[in-house]
Amino acid sequence: MGKHIIGENGISYTKGTDGIYYPDLKLPEGEDYKIGRYGNMRLEYLKNHRKGMYLHLLTSGNLNRHLHECDEECRERMEFLTEQMKAGAGITEELKAKEQMKWIGLMNNVRSAAEEIVLKELVYC
Repeated sequence: MGKHIIGENGISYTKGTDGIYYPDLKLPEGEDYKIGRYGNMRLEYLKNHRKGMYLHLLTSGNLNRHLHECDEECRERMEFLTEQMKAGAGITEELKAKEQMKWIGLMNNVRSAAEEIVLKELVYC
């Protein structure tokens, strides 16, 4: 037999160095999106805690799109929650002009709380 053969099922096989024929399998082509912070966090979570879902997305060619969508959704949700929490906490531009350090502290608290919500609801689920 040669180095390449086609089986009865129509799948081509290549002979390895160990003499065993291995199927010539390729992952489907997927779109190439830039992945941000939240997309990378989601990727690590999927690899370590949701291996079945990770492998399904990878083999179907949808992993990159899923990570991109997750990243976009997280950023949009962060903006929305931050604005909502700013209004609820009374953080205004006037406060920023009068008491900058207080404004910075309040904004850091708001961003941290919003990010905690986003991570729990969208990344680690």
